[in-house]
Amino acid sequence: MYSIIVVPPPTTEDEHSGTYGDAHGGTYGAKRTGTQIRLAPGERLAFGRSANGNGLAIAHEGVSRNAGEITAQGAFWVLSNLSAHQTYVVENPEGAGEHIKVGPGRLDAPVPFEFARIVLPAAGDLLPIEVWAPRHDYLRSPEGLDGATTTPAFSVDRTKRYFAVLAALCEPRLRGEPHAPLPTVDQVVERLRPHWPAASRTSVQWNIDYLAVKLRLKPGPDTADTGPRLNGKKESLVSLALRFDLVREDDLLVLTEPASRAAR
Repeated sequence: MYSIIVVPPPTTEDEHSGTYGDAHGGTYGAKRTGTQIRLAPGERLAFGRSANGNGLAIAHEGVSRNAGEITAQGAFWVLSNLSAHQTYVVENPEGAGEHIKVGPGRLDAPVPFEFARIVLPAAGDLLPIEVWAPRHDYLRSPEGLDGATTTPAFSVDRTKRYFAVLAALCEPRLRGEPHAPLPTVDQVVERLRPHWPAASRTSVQWNIDYLAVKLRLKPGPDTADTGPRLNGKKESLVSLALRFDLVREDDLLVLTEPASRAAR
């Protein structure tokens, strides 16, 4: 069963097919279908400028002869950077700017992204190699456990207006623009007004303040210590929401549906 799919940088023609040799003494079982190379757990794919010994040859003078190696490990994969001087960046295209860096000579760096893009710096160019890890393994929860249930880390009600406000704040970055500026309060008001006619700067700002307390970014007003003034409140809310999947792209549907009258 193939668990990792590698999509090479775009080329003018696809010359390779079948199985591939290992430059480091092993044997690849990698199978290439069209522009995709599929790896089963334990299989490796070397890439680099040299066509000798690399399963994926990248014809660019700025790429090392033996640039790196991708190894499938069940539901995830690891990356080895075999270059002497170049740092590789592995981006999460869905992660609002999430990335990891794999330094020269680093072996078997685990990559935590289901959809990833290896960016190879090559003499002024940035060459992308996409790697997908579509296999998901889950624990089957045993039934009938005794005791109280675990308290959720973040409790949000997707039918409330505060969640619609949070979704509107997150929308630009969920639409595929990880570094997009956050909407202003006025822009959030305009985004929500078709399904919340009474939306105003005051009501939206109230919900933002409420979210900061609800998600524990700031102590509540009834506490003895209300904490320091929270600068960048919207940025902190969006960062937390996207990092912990409190708002996903599917949740943007709330922006086209009327929300509950209750704010919380």
